[in-house]
Amino acid sequence: MSKRSDVGMRPVSEMVAGAPVADPEAPVLARLSWLDRFLPVWIIAAMVIGLGLGRAIPGLADALDTVQVGSVSLPIAVGLLLMMYPVLAKVRYRQLDRVTGDRRLLASSLLLNWVVGPALMFTLAWLLLPDLPDYRTGLIIVGLARCIAMVLIWNDLSCGDREAAAVLVAINSVFQILAFGLLGWFYVSVLPGWLDLDQTDAHFSVTTIVVSVLVFLGIPLVAGFLTRTIGERRKGQDWYENRFLPRIGPIALYGLLFTIVVLFALQGHTITSQPWDVVRIAAPLLVYFFVMFGGSFALGHRLGLGYAKTSTLAFTAAGNNFELAIAVAIGVFGVTSGQALAGVVGPLIEVPVLVALVYLALALRRRLPWPASDTRMAA
Repeated sequence: MSKRSDVGMRPVSEMVAGAPVADPEAPVLARLSWLDRFLPVWIIAAMVIGLGLGRAIPGLADALDTVQVGSVSLPIAVGLLLMMYPVLAKVRYRQLDRVTGDRRLLASSLLLNWVVGPALMFTLAWLLLPDLPDYRTGLIIVGLARCIAMVLIWNDLSCGDREAAAVLVAINSVFQILAFGLLGWFYVSVLPGWLDLDQTDAHFSVTTIVVSVLVFLGIPLVAGFLTRTIGERRKGQDWYENRFLPRIGPIALYGLLFTIVVLFALQGHTITSQPWDVVRIAAPLLVYFFVMFGGSFALGHRLGLGYAKTSTLAFTAAGNNFELAIAVAIGVFGVTSGQALAGVVGPLIEVPVLVALVYLALALRRRLPWPASDTRMAA
């Protein structure tokens, strides 16, 4: 019998926004909510609007900087916080006590997410963007931001283990608070020096990145934890999961789109004069997605985790938290920085690539041998 709870039977995409098709045998795109299904369209539209505003309002940058939160203008800070809060309100923090249930899965996930993933993105960024230090640093920051939101959707669509995904997401949420600043300092300032690489982007403060993480991840993390704790205590888990979360889910998208509009309004000239840079930023991201997914899936299969947990392991390792990466890049380097632009390119290509990986995972479920105890093979 499947381990899915009654609350968990509802597709995760429904808890994010919109009303997806309930039939689990429906095509993958049909099971995405309409907001998620057209995410690349919304992002492109936000980019176009931002470019238009940048041309129409020459003094926009000065207006936004009138009131600041640290080094970030207040409107942008609000957008970043709104972008992060619904994501962290969905995390099932009480699932953390299940981390010792499968030590192979836990150890593999920690290794892939916090050692292999950042190291791979660092390598790809230096190999493919040796002459673009700002974009390179932005991608390194993306590699440190582990996925804690959309991964739940990809996991659900691929028939992964929903409870295991909830645990891994909770772990990554907490671990990012503890490790993001230190790893950022190591990969941006320390490791390039050890490898005798050109540190043209060394104007970097570890204190600034720690403060940015504490503000743009710490505040919504505490708010999300309190929201779930109080909401479930007063109304119950069913109400929280199936009624409250669908209402606040779209706020994350609105915050992301608002941030993209502002970023492209301020970077319009740079973007329109150097469109090839966007293509070059996308190249290492595409390689990263496929290498991380393929390697993680192969590892899970080799360890005999079963299809459900293997799929969960692969998607948690392949995805990235672009919202956090954008927030940190803006907080540390500024909204007009190349680092911030590198973070924005990510969600533009994430949806079509990971939808393709969902199809790949489902094909591998049918074609590869799996343990007889993997009951979700019949799902």
